[in-house]
Amino acid sequence: MRRDVTFRSQGLTCAGWLYVPDDLRPGERRPAIVMAHGFSAVKEMHLPNFAERFTAAGFITLVFDYRYFGDSEGEPRSQLFPAEQHEDYRNAITWVSLQPEVDPERIGVWGSSYSGAHVLHLAAFERRIKAAVAQVPLVDGWANAQRLLRADRFAEFVQAVAQDRVRRYTEGQITYVPVVAPEGQPSVLPTPDSYAWFTRTAETIAPNWRNQVTMESLEKFLEYNPAANIHRISPTPLLMVVAENDTLTPTDLAIAAYERAREPKSLVIMPGTHFDAYTEPGLSYSAPPAVEWFKRHLMR
Repeated sequence: MRRDVTFRSQGLTCAGWLYVPDDLRPGERRPAIVMAHGFSAVKEMHLPNFAERFTAAGFITLVFDYRYFGDSEGEPRSQLFPAEQHEDYRNAITWVSLQPEVDPERIGVWGSSYSGAHVLHLAAFERRIKAAVAQVPLVDGWANAQRLLRADRFAEFVQAVAQDRVRRYTEGQITYVPVVAPEGQPSVLPTPDSYAWFTRTAETIAPNWRNQVTMESLEKFLEYNPAANIHRISPTPLLMVVAENDTLTPTDLAIAAYERAREPKSLVIMPGTHFDAYTEPGLSYSAPPAVEWFKRHLMR
């Protein structure tokens, strides 16, 4: 069963879906999984594919939109600051831990791409998290941007971010940039598979997705190094699911970060590219290991 829910985060309302197993008995408490989407994405963009599998395995599952995105409150729209999204995750954990169906001592987190990055950061410090799954995660914003852009384009990008800070200071101007665009046109995620996935998914199942983020969000992206403390996640169990041909969050960067993590940990390398993890046939490689990881570490 899925129902619409809301919770408060830093004074604003976040919207989500709470999935509850059909076989939950009155008075019973189950482990819970908290999950949100990646860079600019909203909950409709294939997250039910995972939430339904977690719920079928017996977990309470909360899927939510961050502030400034999707059905959640917040202005300016499409503002994407990692630290703010960390707070949304933490407030989601708090809210779900207070639900009568949930055992607050058995909460896991799942994230993919940019939210996979958030999981890596949060699991290093948030000890209410008892198991973590990071799927195709960003591990280092600066290094990732250098891989996506030619050296001269990267220098121009860094300069544009600095110029935007001046405009915000002197004029209060909010500048938006497209998340994806046809090949050859400027965008934040300049890979053909990014353009294909976001446009197709928005047209078919997520009409409330907006193809924009604030320029200030890119300043935060460059500064974001979520795997810096990956060695501190232990003793929380960490599963990383990495695509073998990922050019958006490069495979080798993710594997190098994983190698710095401590036990207990596990690495799954699935066939395909970054976006193959969300739908079949890739979903059959990405979702079952996550289900089994949470069952192993959260079920009693």
